[in-house]
Amino acid sequence: MAALPRSEYPRPDFRRENWLCLNGEWDFSIGENTFDRKITVPYACETALSGIEDKGFHKTVWYRKAFALPERMKGKKIFLHFGAVDYICDLWVNGQYIRSHTGGQTGFAADITGTLKENGENVIELKAFDDYADMEMPRGKQFWELESRSIFYSRTTGIWQSVWLEAVEALHLSSCHITPQFDDRAVEFAYCLSEEAAALEIDVTFGELTAAQVRIVPTSRKGAVTVHLDQTGLQAWNFQEDLAWTPETPRLFDAVIRVYGADGLTDEVYTYFGMRKVSIENGKFMLNNRPYYQKMVLDQGYWEESLLTAPTDEAFVRDIELTKAMGFNGVRKHQKVEDPRYLYHADRLGLLVWSEIGSAYLYSREYALRMYAEWAEAVEQNYNHPCVVAWTPLNESWGVQEIRVDAEQQAHCNALLYMTKSLDRSRVVMDNDGWEHTCGDLLTIHDYADTEKVLMEHFADLDSILALNPAGRALFASGWEYRGQPILVTEFGGVKYVPQASEWKSSWGYCEEGSPEGYAAKVAELFGALQKCPLVQGYCYTQLTDVENEENGLLTYHRELKVPLEVIRKINEGND
Repeated sequence: MAALPRSEYPRPDFRRENWLCLNGEWDFSIGENTFDRKITVPYACETALSGIEDKGFHKTVWYRKAFALPERMKGKKIFLHFGAVDYICDLWVNGQYIRSHTGGQTGFAADITGTLKENGENVIELKAFDDYADMEMPRGKQFWELESRSIFYSRTTGIWQSVWLEAVEALHLSSCHITPQFDDRAVEFAYCLSEEAAALEIDVTFGELTAAQVRIVPTSRKGAVTVHLDQTGLQAWNFQEDLAWTPETPRLFDAVIRVYGADGLTDEVYTYFGMRKVSIENGKFMLNNRPYYQKMVLDQGYWEESLLTAPTDEAFVRDIELTKAMGFNGVRKHQKVEDPRYLYHADRLGLLVWSEIGSAYLYSREYALRMYAEWAEAVEQNYNHPCVVAWTPLNESWGVQEIRVDAEQQAHCNALLYMTKSLDRSRVVMDNDGWEHTCGDLLTIHDYADTEKVLMEHFADLDSILALNPAGRALFASGWEYRGQPILVTEFGGVKYVPQASEWKSSWGYCEEGSPEGYAAKVAELFGALQKCPLVQGYCYTQLTDVENEENGLLTYHRELKVPLEVIRKINEGND
């Protein structure tokens, strides 16, 4: 039997041993629930790896999967997890309706215990609905026209992340938010239990060394435990240099959370965290109380054979390793809530991540409600990852095209920002990345000027910067102004170079070079311009890879090099 695709545990920051991967072959149909085809999950039907590769418009698709409950799961509570299903779905198990979920970029789960047969066959059915004519639907780069063009790409319909079962006892850990308290050399575990417990135990280790051991008697289902790290026991005299998490030294602490009932252990969850702090002080972006210059690259997270879904877990690792080998210390995960497996590898390999969500394109009350719900789910889902240092709910006024003068759209932008801050006090939050800002923590600017001279003129001093109108847009929405935020150029470059004849009809980039020498020189020119501007505290180059017709990546769509990695690395090191 062929190995299951994407069979690794899907949620590494909240791992249990008793689980079952449901990826692989499912029954499938487009339109009606005839189930006349087969599909390989978790790849969407538009992809080659799904076995279908139908890139037409599919408003409704159906999935069906039969499974038998393993012996080790019998007598326990069973949760069915979906990593992501685009965009609205309804779920049935053994003919009984379970739940619906709206939002194509975040995961969800369902308790299906009451519907299952412990012996014999169980059947999952899922209906997914995705209307690409709906411009109020958060969708990111998925194009509403049939063929991809410009900065927009092929669509993703239905299941596109892993599906799995998980078995737990009635008394179990429902969730846990882990917050490093860097200055206090401590970490907070905010827990939620399914019911009242006799004891909660947390063991923290750092390699082979014990960092902390705590056991409490919870007084309610919800609470928080602050665990102080034993720096002496860890044999670490310098906390910053020996224990802190950075992209250069991605140190992780492992933690095991155990839940006890009256009769003993009922749940055991494996997780981890990094000791790191993100802050802004005196107009400077700080990592662990030290100024940190962010060298990022825009990463769309697409693959030719599987679109939004990584073909393998190793593909995530390769992208991160290539990113770091080129001298970048971070990425803007653009117009996509990325798979938790990517964030796990960024945690352990060391890469800053600005977490974003795919935008909609027209503003309405329904759009706003959709965004609030899905963005809150994204923040909750990715909260524990130390690599995530910034949240970016809006990009370039997409979905809020009249934000400069429309008070309602400004209020929506600010609502997203303050909602994020209410859920997470440990990271910086953007308002509207690129231009037409309101009250965000950073002033982020997109500037695709194609010469060193123009870029340096744009960012020569504060007056020049605040006078900018990128893409004809003001830097601030009406009624808002600069308040001393750190300034970063979070999109620039986009130099197109196609080493071989393009296979796409409308090959595209912001500017173009025809040789590897010319390409390297132009990239160096643009990087160098920003590196020479003292007010710029970081940048994000567009982009990591070509994606379909947008061929302005540092790598091809196949992750082939356009110029040697060390060439880009040397360019990135220009201001070190």
